[in-house]
Amino acid sequence: MQANTLEMDVLVVGGGIAGMQSSLDLADQGYKVALVEKSPSVGGKMIGLSKVFPTLDCASCITTPKMSSVAHHDNIHLMTDSEVQSLTRQDGSFTAQVLRKPRYVVEEDCTGCRLCEAACPLDVPDKDNEFGRTAHHAIYVPFATAVPQKALLDIDQCLFCGKCMLACPTGCIDFDQQPATVEVHAGAVILATGYETTLLEGKKEYGAGKVRNVIDGRMMERLLAPTGPYGRVLRPSDGKQPSSIAYVQCAGSRDITQGVPYCSRVCCMYAIKQAMLLSGTLPMADITIYYMDIRTFGKNYEQFYQNAKAMGIEFVKGKVARIGQDADQNPLVRVELIDDGSRVVERQHDLVVLSTGMIPGANTLHLFDVPTADDGFVAIPSCNVAPAMTAREGIFATGTATGPMDIVDSIMTAGAAAAEAAAYLQGHSKPGVLPTIHMHFDMKAERSPMHA
Repeated sequence: MQANTLEMDVLVVGGGIAGMQSSLDLADQGYKVALVEKSPSVGGKMIGLSKVFPTLDCASCITTPKMSSVAHHDNIHLMTDSEVQSLTRQDGSFTAQVLRKPRYVVEEDCTGCRLCEAACPLDVPDKDNEFGRTAHHAIYVPFATAVPQKALLDIDQCLFCGKCMLACPTGCIDFDQQPATVEVHAGAVILATGYETTLLEGKKEYGAGKVRNVIDGRMMERLLAPTGPYGRVLRPSDGKQPSSIAYVQCAGSRDITQGVPYCSRVCCMYAIKQAMLLSGTLPMADITIYYMDIRTFGKNYEQFYQNAKAMGIEFVKGKVARIGQDADQNPLVRVELIDDGSRVVERQHDLVVLSTGMIPGANTLHLFDVPTADDGFVAIPSCNVAPAMTAREGIFATGTATGPMDIVDSIMTAGAAAAEAAAYLQGHSKPGVLPTIHMHFDMKAERSPMHA
């Protein structure tokens, strides 16, 4: 196993929107940043979304410029398809062992032409990006806007027919490529390890993943996205366009039986957003949201909710007890209608979307020795004073690594993590080791018009 060493100022773990923002903020100040992402591309969960609430701006339009900036910034060393294996601290600095998984493609030589992908005769279900709804070849570029735009080979599925090697104009395919360990030395660490969602199969009352026309919110995002698997919304069982769609809120949050007693904060808003998008995509469809409480916590979020009601989306206050299916695989939702005398009814829909909740994306206590709160997310001892500072000196956390939050808050905490890490480095810098940042302010330009 090969090994080399990088001398950096900051190690950022996670290449989602928060990790990218922290990296760019630090790099723009002159700090050398190593950004480690376990997936073959940066972008995190956000790059897979259709639009963002409450503005309904294109998620890809926001994310891809940051992805490109991270990849091309002189002060950022990007390591995708890589994972931190260990982190130790000695003499005030950190040493991380980062495992770079083999792509079986020499990244420096790959041009992203995708001729190898076109030549490959084998189709493999795309479980990473499209939840198995579509397929890619055994050698492939992860998705159209992936950064870096480099191919990778699924060696476990490869037939070793050699057609990709014959098609490659630069000869960059290497079947003998081995994992490599990179030792990263850094003065500070930022954890942007993100989140995962509760399992669709986690609740047996809701079909435990066996009812084919019950999906989760992330799958619906891909169906709604312009780059999605079908280019339109189709239900999984028979490929028909649904005429009746239901959302079940708190299907993975506020539920002790699933070990998630907390509110995941974003579920109400992404369900409302998707319902509004569905109203435009399927104008004749009936859309119902079953909820316990609607929590619209951010700026203009309440107005967003009111707009959805004005569009004709039905909001039903009630707790869904069970989801079954009829002979035609139509989901049957059994629900107690709270505002109708707690009457219990069973309603038929063509498609049901479970608003699954957020859980931590990494075991930070085990890997980074950073204490976690009761919910498993990174604990922030003084969140009002230092919103990104963990209990371990020199390690900071941002985004959903610290708890459920939306994209706006993730970007905001990313800036806070970068600022706190920069202040920490300045306070612990040694001559000749860390850069001295010189900033010049034009006081006339900085003056407010009120004081001109």
